[in-house]
Amino acid sequence: MSGVPDALLAGIDLEREYRTGPETVRVLRGASVEIHAGEVVALVGASGVGKSTLLHVLGALDRPTAGRVVFQGEDLFARSEPSLARYRRQDVGFVFQFYNLLGDLTALENAMVPAMLQRVSASEARERAAAALAEVGLGDRLRHRPGELSGGEQQRVAVARALMNGPKVILADEPTGNLDPKTSAVIYDLFLQLQAERGIAFFVATHNPDLARKAERVYRLVDGRAREVDPAER
Repeated sequence: MSGVPDALLAGIDLEREYRTGPETVRVLRGASVEIHAGEVVALVGASGVGKSTLLHVLGALDRPTAGRVVFQGEDLFARSEPSLARYRRQDVGFVFQFYNLLGDLTALENAMVPAMLQRVSASEARERAAAALAEVGLGDRLRHRPGELSGGEQQRVAVARALMNGPKVILADEPTGNLDPKTSAVIYDLFLQLQAERGIAFFVATHNPDLARKAERVYRLVDGRAREVDPAER
């Protein structure tokens, strides 16, 4: 895997090491993945194998020790810090297992945050957030705070927040890991709906094999390396 010219987002020979006291822990050991525009790709693997680390590197929340991240043909980490910040705010959206909502803010206010960071006017941010929440089925929950919402509803707020600045790809880290099976299926089906309607690509780390089977392609992360799973092996 050298250039992946047709990939929207690709990690090439990614390595990530962490120092813990005198020890060096190698989490990624040459992991390579690619996500094309408008496709849903799943990432599976045991807990602690490095799925979150890989997503963080692809999303520029963390830097690789070695290897490259290429976004739309450009070496991501050759960018300046302000340009990387724009990538995180505009081009990529994030959905996390524990929602990462602000407890004192309403659903509407939580969804508004990315637009406000882009210095969009409050009125436009409010309008965008209301539309995004309606799109994920929460048009009647705008004034509710996270503590007043179910887990599935909180994750829908998180998805609406990820949609706010029109990302080309959403990185979802165990987005259903805190939800029951029925609600998990609903959230994953929401991803498929957004893929179909908006053309957004999704890269979803999950330990749920049933959800992974719904993806167009699947990578398995083992010993710090990713390999694409043959459809017959799913």
